[in-house]
Amino acid sequence: MRDSYWKIMQFGKIPRLDKPVLIEGLPGIGNVGKVAVDFLIDELGAKKLYEITSYTFPHSVFVNEDNLVELPVVEVFYKKLGKRDILLLGGDVQPIDEISSYEFSEKILDIVEKFHGTEVVTLGGIGLADIPKKPRVYCTGNSKKIINKYKSSMVSNNLYGVVGPIVGVSGLLLGLASRRNIGAISFLAETYGHPMYLGIKGAKEILKVLDKNLSLNIDINKLDREIKDIESELLKKTEQLSEVTKQIALKKLQKKLGKEVDYIG
Repeated sequence: MRDSYWKIMQFGKIPRLDKPVLIEGLPGIGNVGKVAVDFLIDELGAKKLYEITSYTFPHSVFVNEDNLVELPVVEVFYKKLGKRDILLLGGDVQPIDEISSYEFSEKILDIVEKFHGTEVVTLGGIGLADIPKKPRVYCTGNSKKIINKYKSSMVSNNLYGVVGPIVGVSGLLLGLASRRNIGAISFLAETYGHPMYLGIKGAKEILKVLDKNLSLNIDINKLDREIKDIESELLKKTEQLSEVTKQIALKKLQKKLGKEVDYIG
């Protein structure tokens, strides 16, 4: 593993956590997972534990409100809830190639094992051609046991044929966790498949599922009141990254096809 490609900075003392559940929500379709996890971090007052930077993240920086630049980062937060604590994985980006996605996912699972984590929950979106009025939430996992545990009237596990491969960290964490005998489940909410659309409604439906199953005691209605701030911040970063990631993908296609490619749908 290319350890020199990764930098993990610790913040504060290492807490004692009771069988924590990791909840992952990184940028993806509709940014559903990111919206949900960012809301949980704020609503629960979670404390920052790690900040991760990497040479495998998009080769760009963000310009913040103070007109200063920021490297893209991924962060791990924690919250002690008493019965079952949680780790929250969120951030600006995901690794941009296959090897890095595997490396990153393994490092996150190392953190889960370090704290004797019991489960992994990943969040994401299912892109539709139209905006869903009431997004449905689906689930899949690495064992029937964990699916039966979380399956309810709010969640359908009939995902086969509805979605193709779950690409990126949200999918890899499920598969790699099974090698470590860690139960893992993914909640995927329907959303509009446009790259500039924010799946706020889908995030709300996932938050309802998490609140019920993990007893988070959160006020989900606050998400409606915070939509404008969330949209403003996420759209700016999405716009800044879109051209960078497009050019990376173009270069990969050019290498594979051996000719110039100037468009990606």
